[in-house]
Amino acid sequence: MRRRMLAVVLTIPFLVVAGCGDDPVGGAAAPVPAAPSTTSPSTSLSSATSVSPTTSSPALVPTPTPPSTTPVRGCRSPEFTTTDPDGGWSDGGYYVHNNMWNADEAGPETLRACAYDNWYVESTQPDSTSVKTYPNVHKDINDQNGKPFNDYSVIKTTFAGRGPGVGIYDVAYDLWLNGVGDGAGVSELMVWTENLKQQPSGDKLTTYTAGGSTYDVWADDDGYVAFVSRSTQYSGSLDLKAMIAFAIGKGFIPPNPTVNQIGYGIEFCSTGGGKARFTLTDFSVTMS
Repeated sequence: MRRRMLAVVLTIPFLVVAGCGDDPVGGAAAPVPAAPSTTSPSTSLSSATSVSPTTSSPALVPTPTPPSTTPVRGCRSPEFTTTDPDGGWSDGGYYVHNNMWNADEAGPETLRACAYDNWYVESTQPDSTSVKTYPNVHKDINDQNGKPFNDYSVIKTTFAGRGPGVGIYDVAYDLWLNGVGDGAGVSELMVWTENLKQQPSGDKLTTYTAGGSTYDVWADDDGYVAFVSRSTQYSGSLDLKAMIAFAIGKGFIPPNPTVNQIGYGIEFCSTGGGKARFTLTDFSVTMS
């Protein structure tokens, strides 16, 4: 868990299709392919829209520094490699997805996977503010049709992932409720475990504390909620059921939504023009 020095980062005006510093769902959302079957690549959409320059005060964001508890693991002999913008691999009931959904603006990206919980991606993204890619691993529930939230007594997860420490990005969970992607009544709940120069869509409305970590909770009027950790978490576990219940209790998400997809990865906005690596060494979802 992180408890690190905070750095002031000036907000950047957003003049592009997808705002990296405002990571929204509402407005002109990026196109989403139709939900696939269990035999087709599933789509985890990173939130992206046209946004206006923010006039709020500069956001405080953490400066990541390595912890001593990050699992030591490496993917030395990949079972799967792709440079395809929509390339992906099914393994162990999960789907590892390159997900270069903003292909018109994205630079090259290569994903190499040894297992669903052991993979890395090398990405080269221009020095601009739009979200370009969201390489991730995710679990589809009932072929993305979902099951009601109230049917579950447990929704927990473990993770370990590390961003490159350069450019603009967030490492985040992406949960889709009442559907997947852009659509009426669909909600997106994100949990940012690492953040470099990013700011979510909407407004910071409250805080949430659990497991020794405090999160600023942002929400907009279009079903987007983001729990932004105040300290970098390179690894750990989360009680996602409790976080969804908190968002429901605050009125950010409708009661008893279906839980359709749970993913974890990195939203690359910029790597400063050079190659940068995101490494994932643990991921699991437990639902019962």
